[in-house]
Amino acid sequence: MLRIFSLATILALLGLTWAATPATPKKAPARKSTAKKSSAKKSAGRTTWRNRQLAPTPARYKQIQEALAAKGYLAAEDATGVWTQTSINALKRFQADQNITSNGKINSLSLIALGLGPKRDAVVKPPTPPAAQ
Repeated sequence: MLRIFSLATILALLGLTWAATPATPKKAPARKSTAKKSSAKKSAGRTTWRNRQLAPTPARYKQIQEALAAKGYLAAEDATGVWTQTSINALKRFQADQNITSNGKINSLSLIALGLGPKRDAVVKPPTPPAAQ
């Protein structure tokens, strides 16, 4: 009888202990550190897509306006370096004529069509080997 009582007491204590412990949600596995955190520290001095220039300078606006004026889309006196509604309308007309999405926003396709795309060095031809005699 004492054995049954002891066994019942132990089971009751185990049951109470189990019921008293708070249920904790399962923890998500620890994530490995991503390159984003470490690259932010490494790229502090470099120009990346995150810290590059986002708006053209007044000099660049003037280049774009002069190119639009040279092609007849903008009056020459409107090439001031300040991007106005007149400049936007001229760019929209140019984009429409070039079959580019005509939204008036400066983009790479518009700049290339205006002749203001990336500058590349002239292609250097390798020297021709001397003729075998």
